[in-house]
Amino acid sequence: MDNATLIGLASIVTAGLTTGIGCMMPALSEGKSVSSGLQSIAQQPDAAPTITRTLFVGLAMIESTAIYCFVVSMILIFANPFWNHFIAK
Repeated sequence: MDNATLIGLASIVTAGLTTGIGCMMPALSEGKSVSSGLQSIAQQPDAAPTITRTLFVGLAMIESTAIYCFVVSMILIFANPFWNHFIAK
């Protein structure tokens, strides 16, 4: 195999792993945080607005990790910075 094929293969495999793992782990942590938030609301109903607000901020932070992984995988597939370096050789 030539260098361009190897770079393409490595980019596609890396993009798949990045999307798979990078979206699976935040989804699991979002489920755990929602579960903990609901349990906290059940124990302290008076603090529900504060818990809900904090939960939504935390969920946004967790979701941003998945979005960053998705963006990195799209860059590796469609705008790979390594192509020009290896094609020029």
